[in-house]
Amino acid sequence: MKLSHIIKPAKSVPKTWWSADNPMSTNPKFSTLMILIMGEFIFGVGDALLISAEIGNTPWTVLAEGISIITGMTVGQATFVISLVVLFLWIPIKEIPGIGTILNAIIIAATIDIMVPILPTPDNLIIQILQVFSGIILIAIGSSMYLTANLGPGPRDGWMTGIQRVTGIPIGRVRITIELSVLIIGTLLGGNLGLGTVLFAITIGRTVAICLAISEKIGSTEINRTDLNPNQ
Repeated sequence: MKLSHIIKPAKSVPKTWWSADNPMSTNPKFSTLMILIMGEFIFGVGDALLISAEIGNTPWTVLAEGISIITGMTVGQATFVISLVVLFLWIPIKEIPGIGTILNAIIIAATIDIMVPILPTPDNLIIQILQVFSGIILIAIGSSMYLTANLGPGPRDGWMTGIQRVTGIPIGRVRITIELSVLIIGTLLGGNLGLGTVLFAITIGRTVAICLAISEKIGSTEINRTDLNPNQ
């Protein structure tokens, strides 16, 4: 199979052997839960790499960093608080969180606080850019893992899709509006907007789509259908 076919961006979240049949399941397969947790940890490491590079964060992390500056919280703690606030915003649009939604808020925030202090903070721009791209790739891999687990969207993703469902506004426009808003607020609060932010904005959509396509290839291969818990 040609490489171009393997990395052709996916147009939607694929169903894989580890995908939960019901996103509201409270008793998912062990393998599904492990892939979800690993994906959210990898996502958090990617986010931490961007923070440590110090040339610009993701839009939501710009906001978290801005809040951390004015409150004294860590960036991870601020990220968790933002997730809680966003979950409250699910109420008027009648969205329901799943296990993945709750774990997303906890694991990503905790991973940021664990990893940022131990990751390098390079002072060479080339290395900083490479670190940003490494972070973007990890965020994309992590996103593809927790999205295909199908145990509920992250707080921010669920808010965006919920607004789209209620208003009928195209999801791309909803996402751009929300992310520009949090980016502006975060920058005004002192969050780090820079080259890394621009690189993330330009590349993340296609990178996630490619990782989803790769997940589909892996997840549809019968020989790889190995449940980590044979008793489930």
